[in-house]
Amino acid sequence: MSISTNATTDNVLLPSLPESTPLQSAVCFGFDSWAFPYQEHVQTHLKLGQKPKMVLLPGEAESHDEVLLYYGTILRIGGKFHAWYNGNYGPLANTVNYERKHCCICYATSEDGETWTKPELGLVEFNGSKKNNIVQLDAPNLWSTCAVIYEEDEPDASRRYKMVFEAYYDGQIRFCVAFSADGLSWTASKKNPVGPFLEMSGLTKFRGRYYVNGQGGLLSHRPTITRRLVTFVSEDFETWSPIGCSGLDRGPTLYGPAMEDHAHQYEEIHLGAAVWNRENVIVGLYGMWHGHPTGDRSLTVIDLGLCISHDCLHYHEPIPGFRIVPSREQHERPVGMGPSLMQGQGMENIGDRTLYWYSLWRGTGGSGIRVISWKRDRLGCLKPFRKDGATTISLPVQALNNRVAVKVNAGGLSEHSQLRIGLLDNAFKPIPGYTLDDAQPLAADSFDAALTWRGGKTLPANTRVHLQVNFGGVRPEDAELFAIYLDAKK
Repeated sequence: MSISTNATTDNVLLPSLPESTPLQSAVCFGFDSWAFPYQEHVQTHLKLGQKPKMVLLPGEAESHDEVLLYYGTILRIGGKFHAWYNGNYGPLANTVNYERKHCCICYATSEDGETWTKPELGLVEFNGSKKNNIVQLDAPNLWSTCAVIYEEDEPDASRRYKMVFEAYYDGQIRFCVAFSADGLSWTASKKNPVGPFLEMSGLTKFRGRYYVNGQGGLLSHRPTITRRLVTFVSEDFETWSPIGCSGLDRGPTLYGPAMEDHAHQYEEIHLGAAVWNRENVIVGLYGMWHGHPTGDRSLTVIDLGLCISHDCLHYHEPIPGFRIVPSREQHERPVGMGPSLMQGQGMENIGDRTLYWYSLWRGTGGSGIRVISWKRDRLGCLKPFRKDGATTISLPVQALNNRVAVKVNAGGLSEHSQLRIGLLDNAFKPIPGYTLDDAQPLAADSFDAALTWRGGKTLPANTRVHLQVNFGGVRPEDAELFAIYLDAKK
């Protein structure tokens, strides 16, 4: 991780990561074994989200969104939240076996991410009226999922909003793209379809390229018919890699039967992973599909799992199989179906909380968008399991100027449980003035406690260093290291 010598540009470098480029800031999560590869007497813990609640309800019966299946995105732009979601309607919309037969992309706004408004856009006629929140998209063959990003610095104002979505072409579901100046009136690309089948939930721009991931693999990668996370890449948003990269697979280790009647019975990944781009690391929430041995989809259970990536292609789970949002806590669901959740794009830090929005899969009972929260960036941590010798060392980081401050998100701290963080050079030797003994101990919980040493309040410039974290006190096992932030001061 590096930080630039120019105070007006980027200032942090992580030289050991793929395609490393200077950044303005970076975060090293405690649950990320890439960020903290050296560990002694500590272990990874993940935290369940708290207090899920419904925040965006479906419309009335026979309305355009009488069933709300999310399959979309929530973005914070200019201090306001914007949602694009999938509205379903029609005579079969409330039956268990119905899914996305008649759908439209709808829009809603919020000031706080919890209280939402469906504005009357006046763009699309539905049942003789334009008093609805349907966005304009010339795609009469729309299937279901979409994902949206916003680029404020896009020179072409008509393309500042970008969308990937699914549509039928020649009897096959393909992925397509569209552009918009306001996120409401969309122009589909003349190059559509731009890719093969892909039920997507993750879209982002990372190190200058666009990445979309979703549920792929039903027809590729392995002879077994299992869902896995597959990513496609583009430089211009219209020409995409001709094939995808399989980045996370929970399917059978050995090649199993390739017959159609053996579908849906494995541990799989549903809709890929919705992604939270933190500049140096991608945090993903994926659909943890638990198939039934019979292959009966009505008996499927889907939890949400956590994964992370450092190149936006290859993902790994901090704790394999951990259900960070368990479906068992979601009681509203269609009769005759297992509890099943569906992730959507959108995760934000708001004050001292991290919010995430999601819905039910095939949400014909209790449909709508829910929100769940964690304390800010506290999805997981490193925590000692022994009283003596608990320590971890980060990957090398490099400040390209002398304005890079270090802050710590940690809990369980007190006079009996403390953290000390010193600096080691590239040869793992303590740096004078920045050793553990030179460090001011952290003895109180904080989301952003500033580190100071006798040698200064910022990282030494143009030097590769490792952050060495020691857990101390009479009760070091109480301490929880959630994240370390590197921020360039301007």
